[in-house]
Amino acid sequence: MTDLGAASVEGELESFSLVELAVLRLRREILSGRTDPGERLVEEQLTRRLGISRAPLREALRRLAEQGLVEHVPRRGVRVATLSDRDVQELYDVRDVLERHAVASALPLARDTDLVGLRAALEQMRKATKAGDRLQIAEAHRRFHVAVVALAGNSQLTAIYESILVKLQLYMARNLSREAEVAQPEDGVHRHERLLAAAAAGDQEAMLTELAAHGARSYLA
Repeated sequence: MTDLGAASVEGELESFSLVELAVLRLRREILSGRTDPGERLVEEQLTRRLGISRAPLREALRRLAEQGLVEHVPRRGVRVATLSDRDVQELYDVRDVLERHAVASALPLARDTDLVGLRAALEQMRKATKAGDRLQIAEAHRRFHVAVVALAGNSQLTAIYESILVKLQLYMARNLSREAEVAQPEDGVHRHERLLAAAAAGDQEAMLTELAAHGARSYLA
């Protein structure tokens, strides 16, 4: 490879790493509640604060838009994604329907190995709770509920469910953040332990009861 070609590759790798780092940092800030839905993200401020140029910043914002965390508004720039109260309510309603359908379809389970995803997510949740890492706690909650829906063995159902969570993830994180202000850190872990126990026992009614009382949006009002 020529020196020019090597320099080009090196530049692309450096740009890629800057984009990844910007995505990770902005995603953490948004999901940790440091920025509110609808808050404007000013490019000039972000480039100074992150220490990067406009090109990798814009690519990072494009990726965050794909994840449903920011949105581009014509002639106004970029802002943290926002949904109306009605949109949030309707999305949570759809999420609830999909979860109940998955549980009704899946239980009782044919194999104990089907619970691997739930157990892994719960262990991640325990570690993140102990460390006080709110972003990882939110990710563990998301991962656990995706694993619940995946128990049904319907890949299309799981894909639809995950698309709903993409739209809701900011509001799910805000709910967890507000819960952390008034509840014990282990409360979320205990809720999911009860869900896992119900799934392991093949108790469909107990699992549906736990989901109904889960508090997924208790702190959004």
